[in-house]
Amino acid sequence: PGKALRVRSHCISRLLSSRASAVLSALDISTNDSAELPGVYDGTWGGSGDVVESICPTMGEVLARVRYASPKEMQNALEKSREAYLEFRNVPAPRRGDILRQIREALSKKRNELGALVSLEMGKIRTEGEGEVQEFIDICDYAVGLSRMMNGNVVSSERPGHTIFEMPNPLGVVAVLSAFNFPVAVYGWNLSLSLAAGNATLWKPSPSTPLCSIAITKIIAGVLEQNGISGAVAGLVTGGKDVGQAVVESREVDMVSFTGSESTGREVAKAVQSRFGKILLELGGNNASIIMPDADLSLAVPAVFFGAVGTAGQRCTSTRRLYLHRDIADTFLDRLKTLYSSVRLGDPLAPGTLLGPLHTRGALQTFDAAVSALRSSGAQVLVGGSRAEGLSAGPLARGLFVQPTIALPASAEPTAVTEAGWLWRTETFAPVLQVGIFDELEQAIAWNNAVPQGLSSSLWTRDIRAVGKWIGPSGSDAGIVNVNVGTSGAEIGAAFGGNKSTGWGRESGGDAWKQYVRWSACIVCTDALSSFCLQKSYGSGSSTSAPCGGSRGCCGFCLQKGFDEDSFEEAERKAREKQRKKHSQDGKKEQKEPDKEGNVLEPGSRHNFQRGGEDNEPIYDKNLNSVATQPLPEPAMQAALH
Repeated sequence: PGKALRVRSHCISRLLSSRASAVLSALDISTNDSAELPGVYDGTWGGSGDVVESICPTMGEVLARVRYASPKEMQNALEKSREAYLEFRNVPAPRRGDILRQIREALSKKRNELGALVSLEMGKIRTEGEGEVQEFIDICDYAVGLSRMMNGNVVSSERPGHTIFEMPNPLGVVAVLSAFNFPVAVYGWNLSLSLAAGNATLWKPSPSTPLCSIAITKIIAGVLEQNGISGAVAGLVTGGKDVGQAVVESREVDMVSFTGSESTGREVAKAVQSRFGKILLELGGNNASIIMPDADLSLAVPAVFFGAVGTAGQRCTSTRRLYLHRDIADTFLDRLKTLYSSVRLGDPLAPGTLLGPLHTRGALQTFDAAVSALRSSGAQVLVGGSRAEGLSAGPLARGLFVQPTIALPASAEPTAVTEAGWLWRTETFAPVLQVGIFDELEQAIAWNNAVPQGLSSSLWTRDIRAVGKWIGPSGSDAGIVNVNVGTSGAEIGAAFGGNKSTGWGRESGGDAWKQYVRWSACIVCTDALSSFCLQKSYGSGSSTSAPCGGSRGCCGFCLQKGFDEDSFEEAERKAREKQRKKHSQDGKKEQKEPDKEGNVLEPGSRHNFQRGGEDNEPIYDKNLNSVATQPLPEPAMQAALH
């Protein structure tokens, strides 16, 4: 029997390894044992820094070896990103949207393979891996539409003859530092909006998921190259802390989008803000579900179960706190424990598996420490509380599996200066669910808000009055406030992000794109514009000559209308005459309009003194190819200075 078991284990191990090899090959990733994959892309692939091993958390096998970016390659990638941005910013937004559409189609063709790679390298079950890739596909669809809707505003000016435009323009280089738990989707959220806005994006992924980033970058690079766009528009630099630090400190980077721990986020924020860069932070989430006595338990129990157990509790939106009304607490817990006992742990690529491994040994140690602290603080462990049993032999023996855990602390007060209070306030990135019992909704809301984090929250009730309180000013202070929906997950069209120590900014939703542009308020004196400055300048060096020889710097409108030099002058004379009459009427109106002190304003003494000339008409300076003004009379000059 012992010999047969070893043979069987060996066969299964080879089967799993062969499957991993097939997934990597399908994504154009080398499976040669001696190969070191390039982990840098700036239009060309490279990498000469340290070597990192991508390890499968399910089996402990080495999937591939990747070369990090060296300091020189890091700097080169930053410079290439800047160069790519300077070109890409001039690509029309609808054209950028079409490129996103092509990226969406390319990702769709590899959806299953990419989903399998997420399962292999990160550890989440296959349906979740494929679902993550689908998020990237969906946000591409969303950004395609946005590319034609990233509009500014036209604002009424207080001055006659003036118009104000609020203009969004591309921002520059956007660096995306993503976490291991969503090695594809988080980059997708950021890249799609950044690319639609006309920026170059540089991706620094988690050190433990380099293969996902390489596979995604290969697909996107192929689309960019087919469209004659520099691959550095979507660059990649793999590496450790030193590479990440170089990215966030670089003045070549205009915006940093960071997803990760609260402690690292604080350091990133300091580095970026010290150079006045823009930053988007999505940090920890200590999310709570509140169950009222009138809740539909047939919906609430499965939702809490999935929120706490899904992705082995390694989602930012995982349910970590559960507050039950005393009237239904026992019933709810009985149903929840039944679901927990039915969880099937194992290979995330195997059909029927509901719970895969934790991602790293560090996460395993965090789980052990959290359970130990709960027990020492007096908590009652209702379910789980240990590493998984039954997987100690065979190909999964080296996997990082734990039993999902439910604990009932001695106190449910998060503000208590005790170990129990500290545990309520701390995010445990593992499948550990703490339960508290309440009597009034106000008490549960206070507990919900009493932790430093503020990402997601959920209330289960049929009472419209409770809903109004929950979503209103005295309700949840989280960024995501759900009703009869679990804490876990995201909607592409809804703003995703949190408050308090969870960070700031939003990675999706209707206004998220506004973070990826720079805004300018443009005040234009339209009365000072030539009648023929509507479309395009025909100055010196132009391939098309206007009748005036281009000296007027105008748009060539005369060419379209068949004007010769004489008719051009006549048309301009009529336009000036029309302007003169208009300004004369404006002046009369201004004579009758007193200022705040009761003084009657003379024509030209307030707004139109900028025009100059007889009746303040625009004066065209042929030598300067622009509209000029005569020197202001001394009283008007003093008024302007005042």
